This record gives sequence, C-alpha cells and structure tokens, in this order.
Amino acid sequence: MVVPGPRNLITDVAGLRVGNAEDHRIRTGTTVVLADSLSPAVVDVRGGAPGTRDTDALDPVAIDGGADAIVLSGGSVYGLDAPAGVTSLLREQGRGVLFGGVHVPIVPGAILFDLTNGGDKNWGAETPYRALGRAAAEAAALSFTLGNAGAGFGARAGAYKGGLGSASAVTADGLTVGAVAAVNSLGSPLIPGTDVFWTFPLEQNGEFGGRRLKGDVAVDLDLPDDMKGAAPKRNTTVAVVAVDADVSPIELKRIAIMAQDGFTRALRPVHTPFDGDVVFAFATSKRMLPEPRQRQIMRLGSIAADTLARAIARGVYEAATLGVMKSYRDSF
Repeated sequence: MVVPGPRNLITDVAGLRVGNAEDHRIRTGTTVVLADSLSPAVVDVRGGAPGTRDTDALDPVAIDGGADAIVLSGGSVYGLDAPAGVTSLLREQGRGVLFGGVHVPIVPGAILFDLTNGGDKNWGAETPYRALGRAAAEAAALSFTLGNAGAGFGARAGAYKGGLGSASAVTADGLTVGAVAAVNSLGSPLIPGTDVFWTFPLEQNGEFGGRRLKGDVAVDLDLPDDMKGAAPKRNTTVAVVAVDADVSPIELKRIAIMAQDGFTRALRPVHTPFDGDVVFAFATSKRMLPEPRQRQIMRLGSIAADTLARAIARGVYEAATLGVMKSYRDSF
C-alpha cells in the first residue's frame, strides 16, 4: 500500500525544503528545492528545447557528486540567472564544496518559457531572476504554495493556466517519494473533450478535483486540432523528484529516467520539439534501502513516475486565472 505523505508535498522527503518567489508585475517566479546538505542528485532531459545550468555536474561520474539545491525558474534564458542568487546565499551560509578556502555550492537549474504571458518584461539592464532565486531560497520551508507560485506563477499548460504542483507517496515499509513540477506544457493535461485529467486513475483523496470519465471516451490518435500548428511559445515542464533512500548516483539516475514516465501519464503530447522537459532527482539518504536493491530501485522509479504525474495534475488544478490564461477550475 502506498499513500500520500502528511503534507502531500515533496518536503515529506526528510532533508528537503522548498521556497517560492514571484514577481507579479513581470508574471514570473522561481522555485528552489533546498537540501539540508550536499546530497546525491542527477538529471534526465527529454524535451527538444531545454534550458539548463550546471547539469553536467550531476553526471554520476562527475567529481561533485551531488547538489546543495536545485532551481526551477520562469524567464526562459534569463531565468538561468536564478541559481546565481541561490549560490551566493548558500556561500554566505558556509555551504558548498571547499576549494582553496572558498565555498562553492552546487546549484543546478532549469527554466521554462513564460515571456509571452502578458507581464511587463522591460526589467532593464539586470534581470530579476538572481534576486528571485535568493528570495526563494530564503523562503524555503516544509510547507509552500501551489498553483500560481514560484516557477509556476506565469505558466500555461496546453489551453489552461499552468502552475506549480507537488505530491508525495509513502510505502508500507516507510520509504518516501516526492515530486514538485512547474507545469508549462505544450501538451494538454486533460483528456480531449472532457474535464478529466489524464492522471485521474492515480488521484489520491480528490487532490485534483475528483473528476471521472462518464462512459467510454474514444480518443483521436492524431494531435488535437488546436495543436497541429504548435510553435515554441508556451512550453516546458521542469520537475524535481526525491527519495529518502540511500541510493547511489547510478541508481538515482535510473529512478530519474523512470520518473519521466510521469510526464507521459499526465500530458499529451509530451517530450516534443517545443518542450524542454527536465527531471532532476535528489536522494536524501535518510533510510537504508531494503534488499534486493535493483528490485527496490524499480519500485521507487515506478512510484516516482506516478507521484510526478499527480504533481503535474495538482499544479494545473491549483492554478488561478491570470490575465487571458484561464484556469482549469474557471473553465468548467
């Protein structure tokens, strides 16, 4: 039996906190997943238009061996400034790998495109994202806001307002898996012609509205008509999954790869040429992984995929209408 954790947030994974910061005028924001200490971390990139920073440091054969924090941000390429704000704050706190007496925090990140959502993007010579990254890290806590929050503030998901979502899962033997996602997908989170999320069979305790199919629904195997002219203007879901088990970087990489299936369970189409879909994975190593290890890695990867799918649906469900971007709950 697998059930949601007490918060139903990624922070149910012990050793993690999350902070959000937003700029309402610009209609953008940043989310920081902050580990209590340098922790094993990896990344898996599947979208055709990714925007990332320092992800090579997360190669399982790299010297750094983990991350202090992971940053998800709006702002497209400009949002890649957000990790710098987090890095500066953590250095001030004495965090990071020590090189020649200088602390060097490891803070990778990924961005989504929210530059055409109607906000005022005339920010001048300096982007706002360094400050947003720092503010999000300073706000890191066990509880955090979903929907129009952090990296999901200015996001769009298909035809609906996107947002920040999170979910968790706890196994009967006490392992915890969590996910957080900023949903700005080209693909739709809903079954065409319905108000039902693709993820509905995985829903726990009505966490994204409890809508169910009424009778059989025949789904067209082609792209929906409103997506056949798709262009790179409203794209990318970026996410972090986490486990509390003591897994190696190689094992964590397999979990991240399997977790990408959460995108396919929640969005259609996904991993397109216009999306920069990225999944990071953290391991806080708070619990010993039972034997046999490879079977447990398979189990954690499967649970991570389901948990990420639920987080994506929650992000859309919790979002509020912003400008012309109409929310799911205002649409039905």
